[in-house]
Amino acid sequence: MKSFGVLIIVTFVIVGLSILLLGVQTFFSKRKRFPNTHVGGNKALAKKGVFCVQTQDAMARRNASSTSVDEELEDETIVESNEK
Repeated sequence: MKSFGVLIIVTFVIVGLSILLLGVQTFFSKRKRFPNTHVGGNKALAKKGVFCVQTQDAMARRNASSTSVDEELEDETIVESNEK
């Protein structure tokens, strides 16, 4: 039973050190922010035209809705010109 308590203490020490070492830049920098690792924050990917899924979905929805509106306007124009 004594070795189990020692194992728990050693485990907590290792986990605590790991968290501390992973956060050194965040804890001790002036900005106090986690680095932006999101796809949208990567300039190199943006230059290649790679965006996150949410951005790509929003762009596709905008293009689809504007395309359907343009097609409807063209259809109305054709109908009006044929009626004259």
